[in-house]
Amino acid sequence: MVIKPKIRGFICTNAHPVGCAESVNQQIEFVKQQGEIANCPKNVLVIGCSTGYGLASRITAAFSGGANTLGVCFEKEPTEKRTGTAGWYNTAAFHKAAEKAGLYHKTLNGDAFSHELKHQIIETIQQDMGKVDLIIYSLASPRRTDPDTGEAYVSSLKPVGNKYTTKTFDTNKEVVHDIELEPATQDEIDNTIKVMGGEDWELWIKALNEAGVLADNCKTTAYTYIGKELTWPIYGHATIGKAKEDLDRAAAALNSNYSDLNLKAYVTSLKAVVTQASSAIPVMPLYISLMYQVMKDEGCHEGVIEQIYGLFNQLLLAENPPMDEANRLRMDTVETNDEIQGKIKAIWPQVTTENFPELGDYQGYHLDFLKLFGFGFDNVDYEADVSPIADW
Repeated sequence: MVIKPKIRGFICTNAHPVGCAESVNQQIEFVKQQGEIANCPKNVLVIGCSTGYGLASRITAAFSGGANTLGVCFEKEPTEKRTGTAGWYNTAAFHKAAEKAGLYHKTLNGDAFSHELKHQIIETIQQDMGKVDLIIYSLASPRRTDPDTGEAYVSSLKPVGNKYTTKTFDTNKEVVHDIELEPATQDEIDNTIKVMGGEDWELWIKALNEAGVLADNCKTTAYTYIGKELTWPIYGHATIGKAKEDLDRAAAALNSNYSDLNLKAYVTSLKAVVTQASSAIPVMPLYISLMYQVMKDEGCHEGVIEQIYGLFNQLLLAENPPMDEANRLRMDTVETNDEIQGKIKAIWPQVTTENFPELGDYQGYHLDFLKLFGFGFDNVDYEADVSPIADW
């Protein structure tokens, strides 16, 4: 079939297998060009491995560190008449490249929040790896079912305390407009923490430890985004922010509870980029477009793979990495410094629908959005008839 993007609101409902493979291969080539990462763990588990920062982590560990990688994802398989999800095609491309490079790779597709999938992962580690030295936690899900009670929780994207009015960019109608968001109820805050907080991260480490598959001196990190004043009302100080604060609690608990293994647990704050998750958050398409423009003008813009290679090479694997006052690793310091933020803040009140194309880099934002789903690559023939089927 000939596959063209089908965009509805802030999501794309299909994906291009050749374009997704191109995206993966470009990231692989990038990390290869940067060179080998010293002291990279050899057995790496990536929970949330198929897109964004999780995929980039798997690519970096494998192709810059020579690591054996085991992945967890929740993706839809293609049929003859319907494409699979982008994460399905990304994983198929990763498997193909890892096979060619002689690197161990395996991916389990299912509900990462469930006890069942945790047990399947543990069995795979026992059979194929022995123990794991690094666990990347990079899940992005709008809902979670508690594996013990069966209760389902749904996250919210709302401010905390007071209603919030700000500018946003409607990517569907392509207009800049004000948006008013009602404050979250306590139940909505609690539910968001249950979905996006640190509880499941702790359950993963607990299950791995009880099965005896955590190596001594292993490391684990969960990814977050903190942002600054422009995004705090809907992100850092909102329902999502409350969930992310719970990651800090979980990291401290993990370091205390598994000190006998000398486990090191970190929360890592990464730069804002276009992801399937961030595109759904009010304000973020406008903020990211302005931030992209400022950082590209300053020559300091980085994408997903650059951020993750830098994290592995500079902070995560270091013996005593520098951390902020909340004991987080920070890869977002260029974005959040006063100079960059000051330039974004100066532009913010001026933005209208008419001048947005000149003041912001929405073209770059939109291209990055398309590339999430395998579209927008110059060297891919999107008029070609391709099979949607891609096997792992």
